[in-house]
Amino acid sequence: MRQMWHLLEPVHALVYYAPEVFDELARLGYEVDTRWPTYFPLRSAPLGPASAELVSATFYSFNPDMVAEHMSPAWDIASAADVVAARTRGMDRALRRLLGETDLTEAADLAKKVALAADTAGRPLAAANASLPWPEEPHLVLWHAATIIREHRGDGHIAALVTAGLDPVESLVSFAAIGAAPVEVFASRGWSEEQWAAAQGSLHERGWVDADGNATQEGKDGREAVERLTDELATAPWSVINPGRLAELVMPVTMAAVQSGLLPSKSTLGIRR
Repeated sequence: MRQMWHLLEPVHALVYYAPEVFDELARLGYEVDTRWPTYFPLRSAPLGPASAELVSATFYSFNPDMVAEHMSPAWDIASAADVVAARTRGMDRALRRLLGETDLTEAADLAKKVALAADTAGRPLAAANASLPWPEEPHLVLWHAATIIREHRGDGHIAALVTAGLDPVESLVSFAAIGAAPVEVFASRGWSEEQWAAAQGSLHERGWVDADGNATQEGKDGREAVERLTDELATAPWSVINPGRLAELVMPVTMAAVQSGLLPSKSTLGIRR
């Protein structure tokens, strides 16, 4: 179901870039001149007033020092419940602006079925989002479902990385090595050059990258095994619908998100716009 992830990821990801969401967070008192002061509370708010340690564990690929910098003041500015409400208000405004009067009833119903079918055992971010009340408006139902589905896959991806023996920095280095995105893009995760070099060195010892940091065949095979396991772990919920029909219905929403210019052209997910 990698293709469905590619279609739904831009829909979910708008919450971290939409000016309407920034506006709502600014009203709560968050700094919005840069992305990260809002990203961490926005994504972690369904967990409740999560500690920096919990956010580092569940987000996995970020430098814990970077997480602590932004999470330490997060719940002093506003409560997790206030952030959840603010992101919903912001996405309501953003999607109404981008989609106008597009009828999303069927797309929302199908996506909700998939989200409800997702087993959240061992998947903390998916479970936290699934525990939130469902909105009523179809555009928000679709976004909420896309978020649960996305975090369900993301939690499974972390399990696949751990299974492969890749720590947070190695997971990024090995992905950059196969050309998923330029190394500079991965710098957004906050790791120092020394930490990056150390992870590259450990992967070189394992035979995953060459001396220049490029993936060897073993490294390519290892990353493909991670992605294949991630796909397998994300597949089960999709059996309750015809994915092709949802793909057809959600495509205009995905295109609106991509064509908005809000999303980055390259990201650490390896999805290009």
